[in-house]
Amino acid sequence: MTAGTLSGRSAAPPARRDLTGSPFLDAVHGRRPSRLPVWFMRQAGRSLPEYRALREGNAMLEACLTPDLTCEITLQPVRRHGVDAAILFSDIVVPLYLAGVGVDIVPGTGPVLDQPVRTAADVEALPELAPEQADRVAQAIGLLLPELGETPLIGFAGAPFTLASYLIEGGPSRNHEKTKALMRSEPAVWHTLMAHLAELTGTFLRRQVEAGADAVQLFDSWAGALSERDYREFVLPHSATVLGSLADAGIPRIHFGVGTAELYGAMTEAGADVIGVDWRTPLDVAARRSGGAVPVQGNLDPAVLFAGQDAVDAEVTRIAAEGTRCPGHVFNLGHGVLPETDPDVITRTVETVHRQPLG
Repeated sequence: MTAGTLSGRSAAPPARRDLTGSPFLDAVHGRRPSRLPVWFMRQAGRSLPEYRALREGNAMLEACLTPDLTCEITLQPVRRHGVDAAILFSDIVVPLYLAGVGVDIVPGTGPVLDQPVRTAADVEALPELAPEQADRVAQAIGLLLPELGETPLIGFAGAPFTLASYLIEGGPSRNHEKTKALMRSEPAVWHTLMAHLAELTGTFLRRQVEAGADAVQLFDSWAGALSERDYREFVLPHSATVLGSLADAGIPRIHFGVGTAELYGAMTEAGADVIGVDWRTPLDVAARRSGGAVPVQGNLDPAVLFAGQDAVDAEVTRIAAEGTRCPGHVFNLGHGVLPETDPDVITRTVETVHRQPLG
C-alpha cells in the first residue's frame, strides 16, 4: 500500500456517535463506569505479530499517513485484547512532517531532523500546518469510526515541549542540554518556537476532533526533564494554548508525561481533564498532587508484564485499589507497551482489570 491524498476537506464534522455507557468515557468524565476501563499506550505496535506483518515494507511515517493502514493498525489491539478505547496510530512527529519539516523516523533511533532548529532564523523558517494537510489522518478516522462501533477513539499528539526538544536536539536526547540552553539563553526565541508548536499541535488535534475523535491525549515525553519552576515558566503557557484550543470541543483531554511526578498540579492547570500517571507515583498520590478533582490514568510498570501472571495480577489488584481513591480511574500502563511483550499476557491483563471491583 502507498500513501494516498484527499481532495479537500469534508464540509462538516461527522455526527458524534452515541457512546452512552462507555466505561472509558464514564471514567474520564468522573462518572461510575460499568467496569474498570483499560487501554494501553502503544497497544497498536510491535508487540503484535499482525502489526509486524502489516508493517512489512511500510515505513513508520507511511503507515501513519496511509488511511487504511492507520485504520487497521489502530483496530488490531481492540480486536485482540478487548480494550475499552482505541488510540489513533500515529507518532509525535507526524504534524511536523505534514507541515513540511524534514524529519524521518529511523529504526532503532527514533525521529531524526534534517536540520536542527537553534536560532531565531530557524524558528522563523518553520512552516505552519494547514488543517487540510492533516486530511489523511482525518480520512483514517473516518474509516475507523464505523469499525470501532461502541469503542471510543482517542486522538493523539505530542506536546510542544517534546516537539521542541526533537527540533533543537536534532533527534532523541538523554540530557536535553541544547534544549535547556536555548530555553535559558534565548527566552524570546524559545517562546516564539513554543507558540508556533502550540498552534501546529492544536491544528493537528482539532482536525482529529473534527473527524470524530472522542477524546485526545497530549503526550509530553520529555517534560519530566524539567523542574516545576521551569515547566511553569517555559512550558505550561504553551501546553495550555493547545488544551485550551479544545475547551469547547466537549471531549476529554488527557495529559501525560514521563517522570512528571512533581508536575501533576501544573499539568492539570494547563487544562487537563485527566492526568496520565507513570509507574513511579501511586495513583492516589498523583490525584492529590493534581488537585484532587480530575480522574487519573495509569499506571502499571510495562516491565511487570514480563514477570508472570501472578505478579501481573497482584499489581493490577493493587493499582485498581489505589484508583478507587481517585475522582476516576482508567487503567493503563505507566508508559507504552514494550516491543517484546507477549500479546497473550496483555489480553489476560485486560481480563484481570475487568474483574476488579469498582469500590
